Amino acid sequence: MQNNASATAEQNRQNDERPAETTGREASVHISKDGFIRHWLKRLRRRIPPVAVVLFSLIVALGIGFVIFSEHVSNLQAPPADQKADAIIVLTGGKSRIEVALELLAEKRGERLLISGVHPSTKREALQRVTRTDPALFACCVDLDRTALNTIGNAVESAKWIKQHNYKRIFIVTNNYHIPRSILELSRQVGNVELLPYPVINSDLKNNNWMRQGDTLRVLFTEYVKYIGALAHISLSQND
Repeated sequence: MQNNASATAEQNRQNDERPAETTGREASVHISKDGFIRHWLKRLRRRIPPVAVVLFSLIVALGIGFVIFSEHVSNLQAPPADQKADAIIVLTGGKSRIEVALELLAEKRGERLLISGVHPSTKREALQRVTRTDPALFACCVDLDRTALNTIGNAVESAKWIKQHNYKRIFIVTNNYHIPRSILELSRQVGNVELLPYPVINSDLKNNNWMRQGDTLRVLFTEYVKYIGALAHISLSQND
């Protein structure tokens, strides 16, 4: 009887110890896995310099920004037909920009038009004939800026013209992809003047069509890089 009791007690003790042993082994495996992960993370950090991580993050951020920029540009729309402004400014350099601005002037949606960035050799009469504008309208209500050489120059010369006429509400006519940078540069120069973007749309960029058009993709990316550069330039100049 005593032998049977001793054997039973010993069996119970062994059964009680087994869960502890199992738990110990599971904890050991878990620790081993954590150690393995930490080991490979350390090796990865040694193999990939921090500069590479920063560059990769920057590339990803720029890529996301480009998609957002392109989608924004693709969805720009002209203001309602009944909307008017004090005057109109068109920035030269793209197809149909001047023609669209002259149409707005003819529709009396602004009392005066500035064509900014006209080549110095371009004669006023020749521009009027090429655009087939009413000679009287062109003579009375169109001003030419021959000084501006780029978007910054457009903004500077446009600001002078706006101040000269004391305008408070302006249509800005340029290609849709050029709108963000144009408004950015003009806003910096004119202060409290309301700028109304009037995008000229020469190709359908909606529904991600811009992704399937090689030339359009190139133009969008080039303009996006210029826009980022303009943002950086303005940010740095404000900190000085």
